[in-house]
Amino acid sequence: MSFTVSVRTAVLPAAALAALAIPVAPAQAASVSVTASVETAPVSHSGDAADDPAIWVHPTDPAKSVVVATDKKGALEVYDLSGTRIQRISGDYGNNVDLRGNIVVSADDEAAGGNGAMHIYRIDPVTRQLKWLKDVPTEVTAHGICLYTSPASGKLYAFPNSTSGRVEQWELAVSGDSVTATSVRLWDAGSAVEGCYADETTGKLYLGEEDVGVWVYGAEPTAGTARTKLDSTGSGGHITADAEGITAAGNRIYVSSQGSNDFTVYDRTTRAYLGRFSVANGTAADDCEDTDGIDATAANLGPAFPQGVFICQDGSNGAPGSSGNQNFKFVPLQRITGLFA
Repeated sequence: MSFTVSVRTAVLPAAALAALAIPVAPAQAASVSVTASVETAPVSHSGDAADDPAIWVHPTDPAKSVVVATDKKGALEVYDLSGTRIQRISGDYGNNVDLRGNIVVSADDEAAGGNGAMHIYRIDPVTRQLKWLKDVPTEVTAHGICLYTSPASGKLYAFPNSTSGRVEQWELAVSGDSVTATSVRLWDAGSAVEGCYADETTGKLYLGEEDVGVWVYGAEPTAGTARTKLDSTGSGGHITADAEGITAAGNRIYVSSQGSNDFTVYDRTTRAYLGRFSVANGTAADDCEDTDGIDATAANLGPAFPQGVFICQDGSNGAPGSSGNQNFKFVPLQRITGLFA
């Protein structure tokens, strides 16, 4: 564990500052680092290819859970908890991916060679393989994606979004291999957006406007466009652009602060900023740098991750003996939660 401490001389005590009517800055959690215990096989394409992971928890045997991740230059990949690739679906240019239950949706990035649609799959719990069900063209050119199951209605929704700032909400009804998709909301969030997370525990949608910060909307289709800000980039904020991946696990929210190669942490209920951490070089895996997508779960995933896992995309994979192609790192969640108790 490393701590970053700034020391200056001739600093007046807080009491003296108060007497001079000079405000005292609030204390913030120290910067800390953790290490990953697993890294995946590198994606097949070189350059800026890997982007976003999504964790699928096996319904009867958590140790057989998998991670679905994107190679936006032309594949959707499935890894087991040892980081071994167990499936590769060519021709999917998904920039982001998310899942709920056994339904997986990737946002096929037109800028990378895809068609800008949502690709919808189902995971077979026996084989742990994805089966394609349908492509859904969207009003926006899909770039980011997150899913949401409404606690009020039980309906499944997808939120494709675009580098233009446009966001759309789709209702997805899946019955067997049949998919019905209906657009229910469309709005403009401002400038380029990508990372998003829809939280069933609070009914909120967290949306990253890359150069501005993270906004909080209502996730229900009737919520309108009213929003508040979780955190911002630049002066007064804790995120260094781009604001990228967003996820939550247990009582914490995590955001990828791409420009500073680390991750900000917030209370899931109050949304208060708690501090930040980085994923550093370790004996089992190298660090996470220039991270795009992240995901996390507090579920028991068996012996390797009994208290859950945090996953980050590594934009500069430097593991000894690797091809150098980008990949994903798995951090036992307790290594992080223990720092922000």
